[in-house]
Amino acid sequence: MSSNSSAPFPTDIDVSKIPRHIAVIMDGNGRWARQRLLNRVKGHERGAETVRTVVRTCREAGVSYLTLYAFSTENWERPQAEVAALMTLLRRFLIQETEELLENGIRLNAIGQVERLPTEVRETLAQVMAATQHNTDMTLNLALSYGGRMEIVEMTRRIAQEVKAGVLEPEEVSRDLVARYLYTRDMPDPDLLIRTSGEMRVSNFLLWQIAYAEIFITPTLWPDFNRDELLDIFRWYQSRERRFGRVT
Repeated sequence: MSSNSSAPFPTDIDVSKIPRHIAVIMDGNGRWARQRLLNRVKGHERGAETVRTVVRTCREAGVSYLTLYAFSTENWERPQAEVAALMTLLRRFLIQETEELLENGIRLNAIGQVERLPTEVRETLAQVMAATQHNTDMTLNLALSYGGRMEIVEMTRRIAQEVKAGVLEPEEVSRDLVARYLYTRDMPDPDLLIRTSGEMRVSNFLLWQIAYAEIFITPTLWPDFNRDELLDIFRWYQSRERRFGRVT
């Protein structure tokens, strides 16, 4: 990442209408590599470069929260060698980006079953989160070992335990209370969900939180996704009328 962008921010994009919270399903690394007769890991490495571009552009645009679907609970079922390579790449990314996260005022956060990550990855993640915890310009959420259904199951268990202990009454359970027991409890729901690679599904990602998110699906594979396309999505978003189920 860099505090300086290669081009000035477009004047036709109203920064007052930029999504406050953007969630991204980063899909297509494997297909990108396969199309080029490369190992899948090469696709993930190239995808990490796209992460830098997207974080930089969102920071430039004034996005408050960016949540990236980096590793799902289902991804543990991939070949062991690929999982190990992904964990190595994740740790390397965290180490390399710490200084610039600090320079750009970006706080790192993680959501998901982080305890399932390898010890060295958990330790590095904790170190970077601690180093950036006081940054306030943007929060970068990495969804790691994350699954939306499991998040809801864990939330339900916690609320059930509180009710059993007499801390909560069943009548007190509300949408706001449920939200306080989710991984994203201190954040607004995503305004915009972006999925790359053209797949028409949400893949168990933020199932509760994206109830009213605008959804943009692009056929572009994640390693090919760039600043210009993200800026075009901002323009598209600003043309949307967000009614949240109501009539204008």
